Amino acid sequence: MDFSMIFFILVAALSVGAAVGVVASRVAVHSALFLLVHFVTLAILYITLDAQFLAAAQVIIYAGGIVILILFVIMLIGSQPFTGRAGYRTWVPFAGVALGLLMVAGLAYAIVQTPLMPATLPANAGGVPEELGMFLYTQNILLVELAAVLLLVALLGALLLAKWPKAERIVN
Repeated sequence: MDFSMIFFILVAALSVGAAVGVVASRVAVHSALFLLVHFVTLAILYITLDAQFLAAAQVIIYAGGIVILILFVIMLIGSQPFTGRAGYRTWVPFAGVALGLLMVAGLAYAIVQTPLMPATLPANAGGVPEELGMFLYTQNILLVELAAVLLLVALLGALLLAKWPKAERIVN
């Protein structure tokens, strides 16, 4: 096992640990900081895959913009630990577990169906934006559209969460 593989495993473990910290943290500021660490480790993984353009976009857009925006919102609305809410529907955890299992099954199917040799971009010298765009919007347009639908669902979920009356939100 060479140094690059050890480095990749360490950074990937740190990335997964930070992602678990985002979900497991009860303090919103800590969750946002774990998210920042996760985005930076993803950028490092992009660099190890010779995709410098994606790494720069990851740091500039997500770590530099989105996380800072989240931190500003947390500072504006307050940062008390989350304790849950009264009247929590009993089917929600089961739906979450079912959707998680569905996602794991889809990922397992995708991993089984992929060939052993990864698809490489021609002239992927550092993630050339033109080549990357042609690759994404010609051969992988379905994945781009699915990501857009996922972002739309996340936006609608955030809107519904923000529309709850303040009397129903229990935060200590």
